[in-house]
Amino acid sequence: ILQGIILVSAVIGFIYGYIAEQFGWTVYIVMAGFALSCLLTLPPWPMYHHNPLKWLPVQEPGTEDKKPAERELKWHT
Repeated sequence: ILQGIILVSAVIGFIYGYIAEQFGWTVYIVMAGFALSCLLTLPPWPMYHHNPLKWLPVQEPGTEDKKPAERELKWHT
């Protein structure tokens, strides 16, 4: 969403700036598109929490696998 809005605003800004022959309008339109995309994507909106990700449970310090130095070396023959 973020990249799409910025891309569309950049294209619109370039076309409008080219027609109006003012580079400043191009920059303003791209900056407005960036602000709009940040407003839509950065806050934790409820519409993005319909299917939350399930994270792995936290492991206790004593339950992890052996450290690499303590593992047996496996030789392929």
